[in-house]
Amino acid sequence: MGIKRFHAVADNTITNAFDISLKNRATGSNMGASDILEVFSIYGQETTASAELSRVLIKFPVTGSNSVESARSAGDIPASGSVSFYLRMFNARHSEQLPKGTTMNILAVSQSWQEG
Repeated sequence: MGIKRFHAVADNTITNAFDISLKNRATGSNMGASDILEVFSIYGQETTASAELSRVLIKFPVTGSNSVESARSAGDIPASGSVSFYLRMFNARHSEQLPKGTTMNILAVSQSWQEG
């Protein structure tokens, strides 16, 4: 069986980074209108023990038209447990690159969310 591609229908970057004053966390930040998903961890900027982290949310069409569910019903992809899904993402070159061999955990989100 060939390759079937599913493109994201929404994406977002959320973070607990400090604002410019380095006093308050920007936990209400929501970068859903950006063209780039930012993955970062910054240690020791506010204090030697402080950590600022980002998370990326990506929504794929699981149900509805042009979805995993409809492709499975049409016989375009095998039954659950008989197929592998791969996430392909690319690095947008910039001055502060991720280290080579960076590992990211991919987990399911348990509730709905809004982009932007």
